[in-house]
Amino acid sequence: MGSFLNVVASRTVEERPWWGGERSRCDSCGRELTALELIPIVSWFALSGGCRSCGAKIPLRYLLVEVGGATIGSLIAWRWGVSVTSAFAAVVAAGLFLNALTDLYSGFVYDLFAWGLGAAGMIMRIGGGWSALLDGLLGAGLGFAVIAVIILVSRGGMGWGDASLMAGTGAALGWQLIAWGLYSGFMIGGVIALGLLLFRRVRRKDAIPLGPFLAVGGIVSMLTGTWFYSFLGMSVSWPWG
Repeated sequence: MGSFLNVVASRTVEERPWWGGERSRCDSCGRELTALELIPIVSWFALSGGCRSCGAKIPLRYLLVEVGGATIGSLIAWRWGVSVTSAFAAVVAAGLFLNALTDLYSGFVYDLFAWGLGAAGMIMRIGGGWSALLDGLLGAGLGFAVIAVIILVSRGGMGWGDASLMAGTGAALGWQLIAWGLYSGFMIGGVIALGLLLFRRVRRKDAIPLGPFLAVGGIVSMLTGTWFYSFLGMSVSWPWG
């Protein structure tokens, strides 16, 4: 799934179709890749990180994205096993992963993908009844409102795509987990941004995409939210509790 989402993100940014008869090709020589060259993680090492025909280097990000997808999937399987919650979490994680990639590659969060995540979350919440649907609506409102306030106060320091992403994420996670996810995302982003500044990888006025950090915060919230709220003496609503 990580490999597929990488294709979707890359081709969307390049304004190329990722559906139908469009095939994967070497970025350098244009040769159509075979199925054996597209096995996630394995093919990268088997080909020594290069094209079999022209020898051009395959970007390391392909391997990192595939490893990231495998890691997220493994954590979800470890956390919930074979269950409805695991399936729910896998869909949400895929949506977050896709939005993080488009933001990394282009600096933009695409509203279609962000609201698509929210729509998928609300459809899945039908299984939890009216209370689950209300939780999703509250989560969408909270996620959007927090980012909207920051955008207005900072006078454009953040983009509205981030607000769409958090609205969609909130619809999927519910109000409790989106609150924990926002906090986690901001803290993770702050620590990494500080590290980049200290090592002079970026300057103070350089723009750093926030979407990937918000996405990581959402995944962290899914995996740890019930534990966090249990320390506060609170339970988490369906499907996480």
